[in-house]
Amino acid sequence: MVEIVPNIRMDPLNLISGDFGPFRPQIATQVPLWLAVALKKRGKCTIRLPDWMSVEKLTQVLEAERDSARDFQPLPFHYVEIARLLFDHARDDIPDIYMVRSLIEDIKDVRFHKIGTGLEIISERTYAVKLLNLSAMEVNIVRPFVAKALETFYKLDSPEMIQDAERRPDARTQAPDRGPRITNLMGGNIVTFADNLRHV
Repeated sequence: MVEIVPNIRMDPLNLISGDFGPFRPQIATQVPLWLAVALKKRGKCTIRLPDWMSVEKLTQVLEAERDSARDFQPLPFHYVEIARLLFDHARDDIPDIYMVRSLIEDIKDVRFHKIGTGLEIISERTYAVKLLNLSAMEVNIVRPFVAKALETFYKLDSPEMIQDAERRPDARTQAPDRGPRITNLMGGNIVTFADNLRHV
């Protein structure tokens, strides 16, 4: 949800995702991001920048990311996508847009570097990977590598179970307690992937 300031008078919108409005000129209201972008494209509102996208807040996040070699600072799960939409469709509503864009790019680069550094420590003794506050894009980048690496280690450790799974492709192999289990903590939510990484 983002806050907009309409410049028109409009009745409430009754949508599948909920009711939004009524809209009155110069009276702020909250709507989903996609609706804010749609109204902005039609010149019917201005979009107020989310608090986390202020120069002050982004500067604090960047400093904290650089100070901690392992921890990721909490940001919206889709912070990169949200920023991109606002840069593309509401650039005139963003004060210091070039500074905001630069800070977000720096934050993204620092977080990617920490992810890469963390992946270097995965070894045959690794059976779980736990990460806190990863964004959607970062999860999509790290998941294929981690899943493949742990599956390879698991095959080397338990070849008989892999052979059995290959003989019965429709059967879902139950991994032993010591088997690899990937657990990601994203934005405070725990997401556990399949016990058998062949099905990730």
